[in-house]
Amino acid sequence: MVQLAERTERTVPFYAVEVLKQAQALAAQGHDIISLGIGEPDFTAPPRVLETLNRAAEAGLSGYTAPAGIPALREAISHYYDTQFGAHVDPSRTLVTGGASGALLLAALALINPGDEVLMPDPSYPANQNFITAAGGIARLIPTTAQQRFQLCAQDIEDHWGPNTRGVLIASPSNPTGTSMPREALRALIAAVRARGGFVIMDEIYLGLAYDHTPQSALTLDDKLIVINSFSKYFHMTGWRLGWLMAPAALMPAIEKLAASLAICAPALAQHAALSCFEPEVMQIYERRRLSFKERRDYLLPEFSRLGLDVPAAPDGAFYIFADISHTGIDSATFCRRLLQEAGVAAVPGLDFGPAHAQTFVRFSYATGLDRLRQAITRMETFMATLHA
Repeated sequence: MVQLAERTERTVPFYAVEVLKQAQALAAQGHDIISLGIGEPDFTAPPRVLETLNRAAEAGLSGYTAPAGIPALREAISHYYDTQFGAHVDPSRTLVTGGASGALLLAALALINPGDEVLMPDPSYPANQNFITAAGGIARLIPTTAQQRFQLCAQDIEDHWGPNTRGVLIASPSNPTGTSMPREALRALIAAVRARGGFVIMDEIYLGLAYDHTPQSALTLDDKLIVINSFSKYFHMTGWRLGWLMAPAALMPAIEKLAASLAICAPALAQHAALSCFEPEVMQIYERRRLSFKERRDYLLPEFSRLGLDVPAAPDGAFYIFADISHTGIDSATFCRRLLQEAGVAAVPGLDFGPAHAQTFVRFSYATGLDRLRQAITRMETFMATLHA
């Protein structure tokens, strides 16, 4: 038997995918399953984007593009960041990738040497750890609390920065909590990392899905950050596998060299179609959809409170609620298994996002229609009653 590389042992599992498999298996047996598990919008690409895709295919625009992406799309992304998030980024510093995953892989490979340590909040999106591992680095999860909105702070950098620490990987808004970092707290964290000569990789995948404030990119605080983003969440193009990376000009030649070898380019047809995402009438569609997500959040939060599901840090972005189920007396894995089997509602146990809150928290996604969310609450009310019987 061929011996596997050690990194395969250090790769953390992705329980959200396992929950999806179980939900799909039950659905195949004829059960009606409401998914509050997987973080995938129920919306898809608007008709205008599909029309552009078809035109690009008919025009034969399916060949390789430049490794950094087609110039028009790089320009459109930079303009989007300027007008929507206040960050002035030259298109030459934007590289189009195969999803945010492709962007994070390139960033990790460009910045991390074997044995380098990268600080991350606990809880955080589990797959991000694996990109650090793939580059030979060590993801070090730092426990966070609801009081700090489950985000790292400058004091965490002071307390946990060690001789092998190279930088931090953070997200705002975050998966699984849906919380954003307060601007001054983010400013202080960046300064603490900079004082130690470290890098900051900023995951802004959910930046466009903000509900209680006008979103600003972290690049407005520090132009030297490495930012990753995607067309998957705000633009509802999950399977199109299209994202981008923004980095300082000095890093771009090395990152582009990696991209040329590892990916050649992002999917060409998806790139051409994505140009239509930024047209004014299409952006209006995305804005209506953002408000729809806000409506779902605003419906669920009081309902969760009524059901006795504590949400100690209310989400202000993304489409997740991170709820404390400790009062039920069962762990998160048992809670989610029973919720799926007994109520037909899928959710993700906290153990997917780090050990600090693994047993006591559950992530619920509201990336599904309001009518189904109402049905889910009815089922959950019955289920919660059985726990207290």
